Formats: sequence, C-alpha cells, structure tokens
Amino acid sequence: MTDMDAFIDRLNPDMCVVTAAADGERAGCLVGFASQCSMRPVRFAVWLSKVNRTYQVARSAEFLAVHLLTPEQFALAALFGGETGDRVDKFARTRWTEGCEGAVVLQDADAWFVGRIDQRMDAGDHVGFVLEPLRSGARGGAGERGGDQGRDGAGGRPLLRLADSLAIEPGHPVD
Repeated sequence: MTDMDAFIDRLNPDMCVVTAAADGERAGCLVGFASQCSMRPVRFAVWLSKVNRTYQVARSAEFLAVHLLTPEQFALAALFGGETGDRVDKFARTRWTEGCEGAVVLQDADAWFVGRIDQRMDAGDHVGFVLEPLRSGARGGAGERGGDQGRDGAGGRPLLRLADSLAIEPGHPVD
C-alpha cells in the first residue's frame, strides 16, 4: 500500500460513459476520472486511459459526449466498461443518436452533454480532455438544452458510482 492508497481507497466517484467520434470511427468507455473543473466559464474534464480505444479515437476528435448513468443502468455501464471496442461494436448493442457536431449520444443515459475539446493534458497513463459544454439533455427532463442555459433540475436520481461498478472487469485492463 502506498501512502496515497489510504486516501484514494476512500473515494467513490460518479462513473460516466464518454463517447468519441472521429474519422468515421466511434468509441466509448466507462470513466471514473471526471469532474467539473471551472465555474466561469463552465468546463468539465474527463481523463481517458492511453491503453483504451476511446482515447485513440478521442485524440482526433473535436467533441466528446459525457453520459451519467444510474445504478439501474448497470448493464450499459458493463457494456462500455467491460467490453473493448477493439473486439465489440458497443454501439450495435445500445440506442444512440448523432448529437450536435456529430458526437455520439447514448439515448438511454440518465443525463448527457456534448463538449468541444478545449485542452488536452498528458498526466502519465491518462490524458485529460477539458471540455467546453455545448448541448445537454436528461432522461425524463426538459429535453435537450443549449450550453448557455441553466441547470436542468430534473436530477434527483442517484448516480452510478465506483462502488456500484467494481464487479465490471475492464475491457482494456491497465498493465
């Protein structure tokens, strides 16, 4: 156990699915490293593993879509976290649509947003993608919103968290 394990082992972050589309390819993965990183202007950062196919597609993408799931959507999380796009077409197994700017939006996600990639930051085995939100939507909410509008207010359902997803064997395990 390293000195940081006592700290990191106590964390239970929200999990999300990040999708990317570029050069005729689509990819998506389950992500546990993601957070709002600025209030004005609003920015959100997602961190993708360099061994992940989604990272390979995201390197050429201009936009990413970030999707929040609930614990009831475990099967969707398992698809994007437990399968690799190197072997499986994940998008053939779920409902999706082309969102703004050609981003891939999962129709069954509890909430989502599409963001323009503002910055990329190499931080070791993961690369951070800082996103400028452009459009968002929520299941059972007010529908799609522009990036300049306020919060949806449709939330309230608990989100899928790391502890909920520990049973998923990574499709691309980190060495």
